[in-house]
Amino acid sequence: MTRFPHLRQDFAASLVVFLVALPLCVGVAVASGVPAELGLVTGIVGGIVTGLMRGSSLQVSGPAAGLTVLVFEAVTEFGLAALGVIVLATGLLQLTMGALKLGRWFRAISVSVVEGMLAGIGLVIIAGQLYAAAGLKAPASGLDKIAGLPGAAADALGSTGALASLAIGAGTIAVMVLWKRLPKKAQTVPGALAAVALATLASLAFSLPVATVEVKGLLDSIQPPGLDAFGELANLSILGTILAFTLIASAESLFSAAAVDRLHDGPRTEYDKELMAQGAGNTVCGALGALPMTAVIVRSSANVQAGAKTKASRVLHGVWLLLFAALLPSALALIPIPALAGILVHAGWKLIPFRGIVGLWRAHRGEALILVVTAVGIVAVNMFEGVLIGLALSVIKTAWEASHIKLEVIDKGAGPIQAYLSGNATFLRLPKILDSLEALPQDRPIEVDLSGLHHLDHACRTALENWAERHSAPDTEPVRVTSDTA
Repeated sequence: MTRFPHLRQDFAASLVVFLVALPLCVGVAVASGVPAELGLVTGIVGGIVTGLMRGSSLQVSGPAAGLTVLVFEAVTEFGLAALGVIVLATGLLQLTMGALKLGRWFRAISVSVVEGMLAGIGLVIIAGQLYAAAGLKAPASGLDKIAGLPGAAADALGSTGALASLAIGAGTIAVMVLWKRLPKKAQTVPGALAAVALATLASLAFSLPVATVEVKGLLDSIQPPGLDAFGELANLSILGTILAFTLIASAESLFSAAAVDRLHDGPRTEYDKELMAQGAGNTVCGALGALPMTAVIVRSSANVQAGAKTKASRVLHGVWLLLFAALLPSALALIPIPALAGILVHAGWKLIPFRGIVGLWRAHRGEALILVVTAVGIVAVNMFEGVLIGLALSVIKTAWEASHIKLEVIDKGAGPIQAYLSGNATFLRLPKILDSLEALPQDRPIEVDLSGLHHLDHACRTALENWAERHSAPDTEPVRVTSDTA
């Protein structure tokens, strides 16, 4: 025990994390349109492979709700065979970025973009899983999912099977919400697991006509990508998908690491090594044809709260997932799909930062706008382009705020009018500068002093020179510009 002084705490924590991870692994896989076993494979790799590596000692990795929408889109467009190639390439990119020490740069991504990304994903997950909860087929795009909900509700009301399915899904959500109000001892069993167990028992006891998880077997589900799948890399759209996987999986993992660090007093995250650990895990998942992984805050916080002290807890949770997948695969076939849809609706709801948006709007309206636009972009267009829109807005906002400029005009009534410019003169503030200068009288000598500028870009310099040439009246002394700015 001296070699493993915290084995008892880590063993107990690993069981809690296993029970939290099991229904989420299966639910994310089903929602992503892949065999349920592939979610377990990713959870196993996240526990055993990524869990053994350095980076963040208490963070737990596995399939995440945040990538569900992107995986579903990729599988729909390119096929299940191409998923392994996409995930493998993602892992190799993450390994490369970690080796180049780019992990810390993900911390520079605007929090509003990341929260907007998660909110958009949450909205699409909720809309899509409401169809699954009713046993209906969901439309492809995010907007169509939302627009089609009234029609789907009307269809469900006219079908006994759909109503039974909805009852299971709604009951699952209700159990998860109410579970937190039970005594602490009862909460030793994770709410998601209790909800799935109760939904399964209810569907069996009342012989409800609801769809259940299809089981293929662990080994039959693992399909390493063939040579034909690698030929897809010549497709530009698949390269965009790989970049989206890499950006979102890396950002979500490293933001999760920062959040987990605030929950415990142990060793801090080494961001570049954590990015390499995520890359190694995704490389293995890709080679097995499984789902992509990220660090997952729900599992990670459960790990910390359960008393974990070292990485042993997350490795053991991977071992328990492996034993379950190997010894009890038939148990998956009993789980009702609407119960998993309920878990995903609950997870999607938690991805939307309702309180955060209100607080952000009061304090930083620009950041709140970036969050909302990113979320709307993901729902209206797609994941990758929605994130790019958010990043572009964030860069524009930062550039606008950095280009503060002040124009001070001194007119003593006699002699030249003196105009002093200070701050940062960029093209973003050019209209404001020119409006103020052009309002100066043309029949008086003018001296413009640029020595107070920290930065003068080419567009502003050219515009000021053109203004100085044409501003003065024919019989007036030309505008004089003095500058110490390089």
